Amino acid sequence: MDHAVDVPDVFDPRIYAAGVPHERYRLLRDLHPVAWQPEPEIGAWPAGPGFWAVTRHADVVRVLRDHRTYSSWLGATQIRDPDPADLPFLRRTMLNQDPPDHGRLRRLVARAFTPARVDAFAGRVRERARTLLAAARDHADDDGAADIVRTVTDEYALLNLTDLLGVPAADRALLLDWTVRVIGYQDPDDAPAPRLGPDGRPLNPRSPALLGEMFAYARELAAHKRRHPGDDVMTALATAGLDPAELEMFFFLLTVAGNDTVRSAAPGGLLALAHAPDAYRRLAAGRYPVAGAVEELLRVHPPVLSFRRTAAAGHELAGRRVRAGDKVVVFHASANHDERVFTDPDRLDLGRTPNPHVSFGDGPHVCLGAHFARLQLRTLYEEWCAAMPVPELAGPPRRLVSNFINGITRLPLRVSGPAG
Repeated sequence: MDHAVDVPDVFDPRIYAAGVPHERYRLLRDLHPVAWQPEPEIGAWPAGPGFWAVTRHADVVRVLRDHRTYSSWLGATQIRDPDPADLPFLRRTMLNQDPPDHGRLRRLVARAFTPARVDAFAGRVRERARTLLAAARDHADDDGAADIVRTVTDEYALLNLTDLLGVPAADRALLLDWTVRVIGYQDPDDAPAPRLGPDGRPLNPRSPALLGEMFAYARELAAHKRRHPGDDVMTALATAGLDPAELEMFFFLLTVAGNDTVRSAAPGGLLALAHAPDAYRRLAAGRYPVAGAVEELLRVHPPVLSFRRTAAAGHELAGRRVRAGDKVVVFHASANHDERVFTDPDRLDLGRTPNPHVSFGDGPHVCLGAHFARLQLRTLYEEWCAAMPVPELAGPPRRLVSNFINGITRLPLRVSGPAG
């Protein structure tokens, strides 16, 4: 394996606090498109065996589409290896399954998550965007600035999702708390201190030991929906014939993935527009279709940075010999900036077409909630263009310390003129 000193590290989650490491990705794409990455101990998190980093668009798409060679089931889908005792539990969710089992569960939840059901919430989504943006303006600081993550995008993503799921208003803060614990665990400032196991090591936030509260809530909510059905996703899932463990894992997946996709992408898109004010002005003037602009903003700020697969058999990928059992990790943000596919990839081109980004994945695991995410992002940007000034940074943004989620935890933008 290649342990050459000129292979840049793209594993350490602390790197991402300074921004997506595009220069490192470019070096990997050009010189080491499938590169061996060591997995050293970082903080309290133990060392791992290492993995292959896949950075070119064509190779990323190949890995995501070929579930027979690149399995989600063998080792789940996070870079770090799960505790072997947790693996049977993690395999209950369709994210960590391969066809045909994956297809059965996906079809069940797809019937609950129909485009028609999603589109029925469009009016509520638009009203929420208007209300939150107006509140950010009304409560801006003396310089006319507000932290858009705290005042707009966190609430926007969470409340839209809980509407769609049918979660009672009184319970909504629970979902954000669970999301922060699961997604932000690598960031010492974003998540509570990790709970430790008997060996003194942090427990995986996706382990059954730490998800009991969420699962108990899912069972209670499903029972409530059977007694009081509504036109929402949890009612559809509660009556879909899932066994209790499958229903719990669907609730976990929809709560965390459904919330954090938009929670990450929305401020990321606004930050990209703040860095390209001329492009924003053309968007606000109607020069670009907003739907196409959403795709470009997703390309430059994918909500998910990486996903792991495990090699089911020995094979060759981009000239490297991959052994059965090796971890193979695709890097979405690198694929989205591959010069072999995207002309001038560092430029924000809101009219870019075609735009075959992989921000929602590819293959059998392509994001089930992509339609709902696009609806929310399109609506938020439309309402920003209608009512807000050109996005302008009023202070440095803060990024999530994570090699998995491309999160922004603070985004101060000017939302009105200075007071007085």
